[in-house]
Amino acid sequence: MIISSILVMGFLNTSHAETFKDSLGRDVRLNRKPLRIVPLAPSLTEMLYFLGLGDRVVGVTQFSNYPPEAARKPKVGSYNKLNVERIISLNPDLVVGTVDGNQPGVVYLLEQAGIAAFIVNPRNIHQVIDTVAILGRVCGFPEKAKVLSFDLSKRIDHIVEKIRGRRKPLVFLQINIKPIMTVNKNTFHHDLINLAGGRNMTQDEPITYPRISLEEVIRKKPEVIIISSMEIGGRFEQARLDWLKWTCIPAVKNKRIHLINSELIDCPSPRIIEGLEVMARLIHPEVKWE
Repeated sequence: MIISSILVMGFLNTSHAETFKDSLGRDVRLNRKPLRIVPLAPSLTEMLYFLGLGDRVVGVTQFSNYPPEAARKPKVGSYNKLNVERIISLNPDLVVGTVDGNQPGVVYLLEQAGIAAFIVNPRNIHQVIDTVAILGRVCGFPEKAKVLSFDLSKRIDHIVEKIRGRRKPLVFLQINIKPIMTVNKNTFHHDLINLAGGRNMTQDEPITYPRISLEEVIRKKPEVIIISSMEIGGRFEQARLDWLKWTCIPAVKNKRIHLINSELIDCPSPRIIEGLEVMARLIHPEVKWE
C-alpha cells in the first residue's frame, strides 16, 4: 500500500523516540507510544477506535458520536472551532488533526504548549485507508494497523473486481432536500460513486456542493437517484416519493430511487468502506454480491 503524502521517517536510536512526517511536511517527534490522545475531527475519533485505541482517547470534538462510547468523552469544541485551552487541560501527549476543517493556528498554539500535533489529509477513499495505517504507526501499533488497513483494501478490491467491465449508469446523489444539493468531483462522495461503478451526474459542476434545479435533473436523465439521509422514513422517504412524479427520468421509470445512510458516506472514516459496499449494491443490483 502506498502511504500518499504521509511518510514515516523511521526510528531514532535514542530514548526510544520516533519521528514522523505529517501532511503539512512537519517532523513530529514522539518519545513514546502516546497514552493520551485527542482527535480533532469525528472521522479521526472513529479511526482511533477502529484501531482499538479508544481507551487512550481523552477528548473528542462535537458530533464525535461513533462508536457510542466516544460521545461520552470530554468535548474540545467543534472541529472547525476548537477550544485550545480545553485541549491543553486534558494533558494529551498526542493531538491528531486534519488539514480540512481544523484551524491552522491551533497547531502552532499546541506546539507552544509542548504538545505533539500530527496532521493528516485524506482526500479520497484509498487515502482514508492510508491514514488508518499511518495513525497505527504513529500510535505504536503498526502491525495491527497494517492488518486492518489491508482488510479494508481487500473490501474495495472485491467491489472493483465484481463490477469490472460493466456499464456505469449515470447517478444523481442528492445530499439535501430543499434546496436540492449534490456533489462535484472534488468530494469523497464522487469517489464512492466512481468506485461503486457509477458516473456522477454532477461531477463537472464548478461548486463542490452545488444547488441544482429539478429541471436540470430531468434534463440530464439520471439512471439511479440516491438520497443521502440520516433518518429512516420521515421527510427523506417523502423526498423519495416526490421523485416518483417525474416518470420521464429513467431512475423513476425503472424504480431506482434509493436512500442511503449519510453517516456511511459523509465521514472519511473506516465506515466509508461500508458506504461503498451499500452504494455498489444500489448501483449494480444485477451483480451477485455474496
